[in-house]
Amino acid sequence: MRLELSHRYYPRSLLRLLALGFAVVAAPLVLALANATVSVQRIADQSESIVGQAAQAARSSRLLMEQVLSMERVVRQYVILDDPGLLEDYAKIRVNFKRTTSELSLLPLDDAQLAELNRAIDREQELYETLGHRPESNADRVRLVEDYVGLSGLAGAVLNESNQLIDREINHVRASAAEAQRALFLQLFASIPLGLGIAAAVAFLIARPIGQLDRAIRQLGAAEFTAGIRVQGPADLQYLGERLEWLRRRLGALEEQKARFMRHVSHELKTPLTALREGAALLVDGAAGALTPQQREIAEILQTNGAQLQRLIEDLLEYQRAVATGGRLVRRPVDVADVAREVAGAHKLTASARAIALELDAPPTSALADRDKLRTVLDNLLSNAVKFSPDGGTVRIAVARAGPAVAIDVTDQGPGIAAADREKVFDWFFHGGRAPGARVQSSGLGLAIAQELVRAHDGTLELVSGEGGAHFRVMLAAAEAGA
Repeated sequence: MRLELSHRYYPRSLLRLLALGFAVVAAPLVLALANATVSVQRIADQSESIVGQAAQAARSSRLLMEQVLSMERVVRQYVILDDPGLLEDYAKIRVNFKRTTSELSLLPLDDAQLAELNRAIDREQELYETLGHRPESNADRVRLVEDYVGLSGLAGAVLNESNQLIDREINHVRASAAEAQRALFLQLFASIPLGLGIAAAVAFLIARPIGQLDRAIRQLGAAEFTAGIRVQGPADLQYLGERLEWLRRRLGALEEQKARFMRHVSHELKTPLTALREGAALLVDGAAGALTPQQREIAEILQTNGAQLQRLIEDLLEYQRAVATGGRLVRRPVDVADVAREVAGAHKLTASARAIALELDAPPTSALADRDKLRTVLDNLLSNAVKFSPDGGTVRIAVARAGPAVAIDVTDQGPGIAAADREKVFDWFFHGGRAPGARVQSSGLGLAIAQELVRAHDGTLELVSGEGGAHFRVMLAAAEAGA
């Protein structure tokens, strides 16, 4: 079921996933840009329309004003000259006047502007009818001229209203632009968190299978072959996860074969080696007769190297037991100080033979651990410290509570660990140097065994940087009171 969901939500390749992620992340920005383009185009069209209307209103208003003034001049001439031909000129001007007022009426005028225009049209109609009756008295003619002067005032009012129309439309464009700007800002502020959220989701979808691959590679690099490897994501990454899973099973099988081989070889070597050691011991003790100095030297060499080989075989067996039983710990509250005193007592004679002082700073401190495995860890660390300490030196064991953990520090006054060897000190069969006064090198398994057992406790074993000798620190989970 989970595999089907993985196929449903993921494209078939990482490249497609990246392309899809880019498209999804860019979608809000593209929509915002498209909306901005539409808004700008709408404002541009509106501005173009308003500019056209404003230009038409200004032109028609000025033309209306000029026509009314022309009509006023014709009327003044007619009143003075009483020439009927002037009425024909007036009629032509009046036709243009009506066309101009019609054009103005088609503009988006408000009620006040339209009322001014209708007043001018109605007033001109009244004056035209009065002019058609041909006023005879001078008073009537003077009154008619004054009425046309008033008509010019109405035309001026229409011109002013047209200017107000232009100002109103400009303000309307400004308001539309401000509204569009606010909408664009809102879209921008909305698209940013939306884009970030989508980007985070896409990044998670991309990083998840890559992180699984990284953990799988680290798991294989740390020789942890028990947990299965499964990668969820595009088909190509899933296939890579399947190949890593095959590699894990293969390495696990090889590791098991290696462990089985080491156990068998170690056991098979112990029987003939015991006979060789016992034979060498009998020769050295003179059980077969007195030996010459050269023969005794050869027998002692056989005895020494037999003991060294025996120690190596035992370390190999101990390491295999550590690997095999690391996950089967019996963890109980253990007094680490008591275990440290017990281990120090076991090494007291060896240390005294070289005048090495064992200092123990270990107040009662309880940790959650397997007592036998913890004793093996401390025994290996203390054995290593005594082995590399100079004659007359000091080896110190300190136990202390460190928050939710227990810290165990083992330090010596030996040559320490070279900087180039610090990363390899816990490797199998690593020899950092020969111990002072030792005739043969150590097996190189003591620290590896300690590391394996500490990891089984979910703790850490590290080499602490510092001047002087080596300083190893073990961190284990502390046992809660009453546990």
